[in-house]
Amino acid sequence: MKSLWPTKKLGEICEIIAGQAPPSKYYNDEGKGIPFLTVNSFGNIYPKVERWTTKCLRESKEGDVLFSVAGSLGLVNLGINACITRSIFALRPLKSFVLQKFLFYTLKKYGSQIALMGSGTAQKVITINQLSKFEIPLPPIPVQQKIVKILDTIQSAVEIQEKIIEKTKEFKKSLMNLLFHYGLVGLRIKELMGSRVGELTSSEIEKLGLKLKKTNYWPTKKLGEICEERKEKNIKNLNLPVYAVSNIFGFVLSEEFFSKRVYSESLRNYKLVYKHDFAYNPARVNVGSLGLFKKDSPGLISPMYIVFYIKDKNILDPHFLFYLLKTNLYQNKIKNLAASRGSIRQTLKLEDLLELEIPLPPLPEQQEIAEILQTIDQKIEIEKKKKELYEELFKSMLNKVMNQEIDIEKIEI
Repeated sequence: MKSLWPTKKLGEICEIIAGQAPPSKYYNDEGKGIPFLTVNSFGNIYPKVERWTTKCLRESKEGDVLFSVAGSLGLVNLGINACITRSIFALRPLKSFVLQKFLFYTLKKYGSQIALMGSGTAQKVITINQLSKFEIPLPPIPVQQKIVKILDTIQSAVEIQEKIIEKTKEFKKSLMNLLFHYGLVGLRIKELMGSRVGELTSSEIEKLGLKLKKTNYWPTKKLGEICEERKEKNIKNLNLPVYAVSNIFGFVLSEEFFSKRVYSESLRNYKLVYKHDFAYNPARVNVGSLGLFKKDSPGLISPMYIVFYIKDKNILDPHFLFYLLKTNLYQNKIKNLAASRGSIRQTLKLEDLLELEIPLPPLPEQQEIAEILQTIDQKIEIEKKKKELYEELFKSMLNKVMNQEIDIEKIEI
């Protein structure tokens, strides 16, 4: 039977440095001085640098582990050379006891448990004394090295998936730019230019030997001529799914089923939505956020949203319109429409939305453009699911390792 690892207090195996913020007059966004970190700087593994300071009172080092002790408690990052504010502690490992990466992963496991120690009325905080007394399991250095290697391997797979997702999103953005500027002929540009599929100048187009017209040769109509507001309200059928506000913007829609008995009155004025209906969030913060409903059966949505549908799908393909309205050109137009109202809330009005001019290429071309972009979206969703699986594997392995459910010493790496 394997023996249990001994435990050590963090104060016995680390030097703990409490952060201290310099006066705000020393902050800057131009990269002068050294990075200045707050709780908002925490990323997945390393902090994100968005601010600098020319005066540093407390500094973290590359070999440290950063831990948030105020505000959002229990966040963990690997250290960088930076000035840290008072809401961050830098744990500097004593190398004869603990490896930086092992400490990092251990705090990932126990961060939420440590966060429960926070006290205070206005804001929960963790003190150096509290953190110093927290005990963690501490195997011998060779075992720590094995654990780090196993977890690093899984974490590396997560990071690879993140890069694939980001590159696929960038590719989609560039391809949308081509398709909505040049139609399907834009794919010829991509073929000739390889990985460079962004917007090209006229002179660059001519050098390729292509005589392209921009899509301004497509006929246009106002959105109000081809779409109509959905005004149906839920009067009788209160057993329909209610689309969660946080999940309506995109193709794959989550739904929550509310109890008829509890929610019947509150849902009475909700709007009915059907397959291929569009929903816009008119509020200032999310103005321009767009959802295209994909469910075959109807559902309900809050009356605050603008809901409209295409009157004749032989003229305009719903997926083509969705992608068109998600381009930077139309997102900026929509935001400008909201801003032109002069209201602090910048609420988007339906009548403004319906004034947008929409290009109408032949329906087969619309459908092919939409199919190309849907294929890329499917690729993104597949890669996201792979990433989620790796993340679940990481959590499972981290728990099993730290709970000593796996005999690490018998694993050969």
